[in-house]
Amino acid sequence: MPSLDFSLPHWAYWAGLIIFPLIAMTLANRPRSLERRRYGLGLSYFILVTGGMLGLHRLYLRNLWGLAFIPVFLVILFANAQGQDARTVVSDADNTVRLAESVLERETGRVESARAELPAMERALDEALAEDPESFAVRRAERNIERAQTRIEEGVARIEEAETALETSRPAALRAAGDLAYWGTVARWAFYVLLVAMAIDAVQMNRLVKQANAKLPAHEEMSGAEIALKRLEESERKEDADYVSTGWTGILDRISLNAGEFVAYWAVIAVFVYYFEVVSRYVFGSPTNWAHESMYLMFGMQYLIAGAYAMLTEDHVRVDIFYAPLSRRRKAWVDLFTSIFFFIFAFTLLFTSWRFALDANAVATGNSLVSEWARGDVGFLEMLGNWTSQQWTDPNIRWGEISFNEWEVPLWPMKWVMVIGGLLLVLQGVSKLAQDIRAISRGE
Repeated sequence: MPSLDFSLPHWAYWAGLIIFPLIAMTLANRPRSLERRRYGLGLSYFILVTGGMLGLHRLYLRNLWGLAFIPVFLVILFANAQGQDARTVVSDADNTVRLAESVLERETGRVESARAELPAMERALDEALAEDPESFAVRRAERNIERAQTRIEEGVARIEEAETALETSRPAALRAAGDLAYWGTVARWAFYVLLVAMAIDAVQMNRLVKQANAKLPAHEEMSGAEIALKRLEESERKEDADYVSTGWTGILDRISLNAGEFVAYWAVIAVFVYYFEVVSRYVFGSPTNWAHESMYLMFGMQYLIAGAYAMLTEDHVRVDIFYAPLSRRRKAWVDLFTSIFFFIFAFTLLFTSWRFALDANAVATGNSLVSEWARGDVGFLEMLGNWTSQQWTDPNIRWGEISFNEWEVPLWPMKWVMVIGGLLLVLQGVSKLAQDIRAISRGE
């Protein structure tokens, strides 16, 4: 199989987090009919690109030929699995061969050296025995002979083991290499078959969509369950809008509502990214070095931005045993009291995130003025007074914190998202506080 060496550009990652939710929000908020359903050409192409290897585009158009894609895709997975096993056998056999050849080279030299030295040792023993059979020279010569003989015996045993390993490993390596080449060819041709089929479908997609729409009854209506689901979605959307208050606080509520809807579509991005990771890893044998990191960074930012939305719609965790039965005015008094603790947390999050963000932009090999000012070590005027043009022109200064893995994505945008999340939370708290004061003053 060909490898898929693709690393997501940093600009594409951040642009995707902005552009995709805007498009999704626009499409989701379009007026739609609850009774008429038609297949769209744009959605068909989208499914072809994302799930065409499984024939999902044809299944979406109710074309059973999409089932023919699945066995070919399974062949690719099976061939890659077999190829991975063969690659492991080849690697293990190659290591065994290299180790055995090293043992042969080392032990052969040792055995030959010991055999060459043995006659001289025996003559030294005979001479020592002739002079004095009880002397130290005799014992030393005997020990030398014994060591040489042991070295020869152990070396011969290791050589025999190495030769046996070579006899078994070399054929195994050749067989595994053949299996690896075979399964690689099977996977490659199966992949080419899918590519050709997807290319053919891409050319005739317009005709396939027209055929699918032509099969629909002239006045096809959605099923009762589908209509109920659509109406439930609309009612839920209206319920979210009902949380928006009137007056100037409604502006803040609307900001929180739109921010929550914006980041909600990031979860859809995660589906496509992890789908790409699975295909890249198990079909092309090329796992990515960016998919996991990009997604956990995204979910962290989603959590921060969605905090204000959760507060607006009251989706956060709360013990309602005593709170729920209270009247609106008494709830307002309780919320007014607990807002003290909320604002301690919210302002701490905001100012801490502000320092984190400034530090992230000031991370460099020579620039620390912004970071020192953010931590309060120097004043604002002192920071401006120490500013020089070198901090803008020195190539050794790196502006912005980056991750420590191979992808090296800039982290400072995420730190500024923390600031935005903290600010949204504070603004939503201000809106809630104003509404509670309004409810108390009106005696609701």
